[in-house]
Amino acid sequence: MPMITLTASDGFELGAYRADPEGAPKGGIVVIQEIFGVNSHIRSICDRLAADGYVAIAPALFDRVQPNFESGYSPEEVEKARGFIVDPDWDAFLRDTEAAAAALDGTGKVGIVGFCLGGSVAFLAATRLKVFSAAVGFYGGKIAAHADEVPQCPVQLHYGSEDHGIPMSNVDTVKEKRPDVEIFVYEGAGHGFNCDERASFHPEAAKLAWGRTQAFLAANVD
Repeated sequence: MPMITLTASDGFELGAYRADPEGAPKGGIVVIQEIFGVNSHIRSICDRLAADGYVAIAPALFDRVQPNFESGYSPEEVEKARGFIVDPDWDAFLRDTEAAAAALDGTGKVGIVGFCLGGSVAFLAATRLKVFSAAVGFYGGKIAAHADEVPQCPVQLHYGSEDHGIPMSNVDTVKEKRPDVEIFVYEGAGHGFNCDERASFHPEAAKLAWGRTQAFLAANVD
């Protein structure tokens, strides 16, 4: 497994998964994990992006608490994974995200794609870091709480209409406060709809959302 080590601005060293394309890269993409760590799903996202021509790096954001953590999706595993975000250190997440972006130096423009926890991190990275040319967030539950912050790059967000963790009032708040952000809601899709390893996988929504993500990245990163 192509794991690498990143060094954040505070000197902390963390692991990351890196996937490289064949031939010269079109750009770089930072992939931000769900609460389940840099597991097989997140690694597969990196591999898909590499197949599209990008260098993709997924930093292990929980290494500061439990190195090399990764999880499946059983109720017990979900409960344990939630413990990592009882009191999330957003600044630390962003330092580690920025370290991943720095490791993509020389690949061209850099974008960021995040899921669940990572969707919220991707939005904050767009507003607080000046290194990204595009940001895509899937079902980020904490975006509404930070929706007053202004993105410094184009942002695209994806939500499921049946997400029991993110009410539509939450999405409406983001729409109201951030008319500069592209927002899509997928009818009948729940939380985690893009992950084909979860019971909530929604093939139609996932295909449509990923196609939109690809087009968005092509327009802003390539």
